[in-house]
Amino acid sequence: MSHPPLPDATVHHLRSVADWPDTRDTKYRVTELLGQGGMGSIYAAFDTTLEREVALKVLHGLVHDSDGTARLQQEARILAQLEHPGIVPVHEIGTLADGRIYYVMQRVRGERLDALVARDLPRGERLRIFGRICEAVAFAHAHGVLHRDLKPENVMVGTFGAVLVMDWGVAKRLDASSTLDGGVAPPVTLDGSATTQTLPGTILGTPAYMAPEQRQGRVDELDARTDVHALGALLHFLLVGHPPEGDAARSLKAAGIPRPLIAIACKALAPLPVDRYESAAALGEDVGRFLVLLPVGAWREGPLGWMARTARRHRFALALLATYLIVRAVLFFFVGS
Repeated sequence: MSHPPLPDATVHHLRSVADWPDTRDTKYRVTELLGQGGMGSIYAAFDTTLEREVALKVLHGLVHDSDGTARLQQEARILAQLEHPGIVPVHEIGTLADGRIYYVMQRVRGERLDALVARDLPRGERLRIFGRICEAVAFAHAHGVLHRDLKPENVMVGTFGAVLVMDWGVAKRLDASSTLDGGVAPPVTLDGSATTQTLPGTILGTPAYMAPEQRQGRVDELDARTDVHALGALLHFLLVGHPPEGDAARSLKAAGIPRPLIAIACKALAPLPVDRYESAAALGEDVGRFLVLLPVGAWREGPLGWMARTARRHRFALALLATYLIVRAVLFFFVGS
């Protein structure tokens, strides 16, 4: 006798119960589920030894295999080596009673960037947040790590203004000792046994934010400019509320975005890596120059543009000068007459 399929809500609940981490052999007490991704789930937990709140990332039961284990271990190791205010620190890595790997990191309280931008956040504040993202990504690049999945859902803005780049699960090392995605040595599990590698042609990331070379699976061509493209798509999202769809310049212009800022976004989004910013730092610097009304490298302004920008940059001094001249004129008119 056939039985009717279980409702989706029931299936989701059963999966959540099955995935709930058994931490009885650890010093952590799980309190709630914070979020789920394709590879694992993040839980709020309490460290009973240090008496502090932390977050645990644990593999889903369905991806508890050698590749999933290797990726989570790789993510933890990468994060442990990237000590930066914009990257969540890792405290510990271990194995649950059921054999699933987990790692412990700082508990971040705040709001995801996509939720934050859904509110009426001023453009200047959005650009300042973007600059902080570029700083964290540039730091990772300087240490030979590509993120490969930069998007609003992977950025958290903390309660006190900290900007954190999250979810390094598909990150790629650029050095010769890389353990995933074309590296020399395969990744190893906690017991030292070898695991599988990601083969050339494997596509990892989020399509709307991917550079062409990443979307086409050309793994050996990925470099810092691949993340720069994703940052360009993220900048487009911050400016108009969605990632690029077709002609980015047209959608930005339709939204009334200033031309220098359009030029910055379009340079970051260039189809060919050679036409993009060479680094996340260079992209962030150009956005910073726009914010303080300095000329940007991506935009060649004419005389009228220079005059308008200079007037905005020195508007306070010009206002004082204008006031002074008006007062002098009034005094001259009344006293002189």
